Amino acid sequence: AAATVSEREVLFTVLVPLYRTQPDHFRAMVASVLAQTEPSFELLLVDDGSADEELTALLAEVAVDPRVRVVALQENVGISGASAAGLAAARGTFVALLDHDDVLEPRALEVVHDALVRFPEADVLYTDEDQLHDDGVVQATFRKPAFSPERLRGQNYVGHLSVFRRQLMLDVGGFRLGFEGSQDYDLVLRATERARAVVHIPEVLYHWRIHEASVSHREENAPVFDAAHRALAEHLERTGIDGQVEQVHAAGVYRIRRTLHERPPVTVVIPTRGSRSVIHGADRVMVVEAVASLLAKTTYPNFDVLVVADTPTPAEVRQALVDLAPDRVRVIDYPYPFNYADKINYGVVRARADLLLLLNDDTEILDGGWLDTMVGLLAPDVGMVGAKLLYEDGTIQHLGLHVGLGDVQHIAEGEPADDVGPFAAHLLDREVSGVTGACALLPRHVFEEVGGLSPAFPVNFNDVDLGFKILDAGYRIIATPHAVLHHFESRTRQRRAVATEVAFLRGRWAHRLASDDFWREKVPARWAHVTLRAAQRTEPVLRRPS
Repeated sequence: AAATVSEREVLFTVLVPLYRTQPDHFRAMVASVLAQTEPSFELLLVDDGSADEELTALLAEVAVDPRVRVVALQENVGISGASAAGLAAARGTFVALLDHDDVLEPRALEVVHDALVRFPEADVLYTDEDQLHDDGVVQATFRKPAFSPERLRGQNYVGHLSVFRRQLMLDVGGFRLGFEGSQDYDLVLRATERARAVVHIPEVLYHWRIHEASVSHREENAPVFDAAHRALAEHLERTGIDGQVEQVHAAGVYRIRRTLHERPPVTVVIPTRGSRSVIHGADRVMVVEAVASLLAKTTYPNFDVLVVADTPTPAEVRQALVDLAPDRVRVIDYPYPFNYADKINYGVVRARADLLLLLNDDTEILDGGWLDTMVGLLAPDVGMVGAKLLYEDGTIQHLGLHVGLGDVQHIAEGEPADDVGPFAAHLLDREVSGVTGACALLPRHVFEEVGGLSPAFPVNFNDVDLGFKILDAGYRIIATPHAVLHHFESRTRQRRAVATEVAFLRGRWAHRLASDDFWREKVPARWAHVTLRAAQRTEPVLRRPS
């Protein structure tokens, strides 16, 4: 492939496999391609043995246009075989995949061309899409994230419009027979494994037509899901991920359950003041109940607990913690003015393990395998993993952090615990812009590489700042819905951000706070959490004496 892409070198093959396509859908599809503002393309129509006289006549009619080529297969070989035949006949440097009843925006190829000029090493590109119904209604706009390999293992979110460098398609084996219905998923997994760059174009350029004959409306999709399952299993083998593929939703949503052959030691760092609260009608010392839950319910065997206690923490609370498991629980004193970030750093320095689990003292374990799940998601390029946290009433408190328009919010806050989310996002292990420090797992070397939590954020946003530093260092951050804890933070508490912290965060991270690379869906107002707009008071930044 050329090292650079210039305007005259770019040539798109728009590849469309056909089988007994409805005439009105066919005409709309062809018209949308021929109306492209980008001049350098060919429309390659592959008739998969339709034996349909009307379609044959329509193909002859449109083939008069020199930009249109027709490949007519004598027998029906299925969508994988037809797509493979089209790839073999394609002349373009890049191949754009279009279903036979869908529609492109007029600027689709032009916008992709512009992206290639900006990113000459791009081997795979994809755009946003929406759904077009036969009554003309357009809905369900899917505003996709930046390239998210973990989410891709859970669903083929890349979808339409997808564009591949043709040589890469050939190098990875093109379309493979036996993956019908998921042939594009199988292809995008193999292509992104080898691509030099995968580029997301955040613009709706593809209209996916929804009608009774659509794959999504078929009653029997088991073969499609089976093909996706096999494609994912082979992807795990190729990439060296030891795990099992599980389907978690009827809409073709999967989970990769990692196999842990070793369980490296984890130190759980819990800051506390030994506070009490009423939970489920019972008066509780929060940190004692949190540690008791941790010890009793966690199936992961290799962890110890380090409680970092402010000086006012009662002696009986300290003793109760140690009594829970003298060989696994330590309590150390933090003898400085309150500064949450510094307090965590103080604990991390004294932690024994190379994996650190930051955990609030007002939590309770609900899923015994939570820590196995989080540790399993760590990889050399993963800097932090967060969990699904629930309020006392069972609604979601956190499934990752959303940033944008200068604000910070918790994804899915206030939604029912079993809420699927837009395009099944709440069911997926996926990349996010950050996770709450109330429950976050990260390797010590990552924590140290980015400088830990910044004491300039003594109360709020230290976890937001930490996440941004981790992203800037080139790591991914993953939120998983498969590790579930209670976080007994009040839904009705008035959250008050410190103005000095807000100003510092905005000054340091204006570029990241402007928009979110990984969550671009509309954010309901009820998701509001500790927001930057909530700054109500000014306090000095508290620092530990040197």
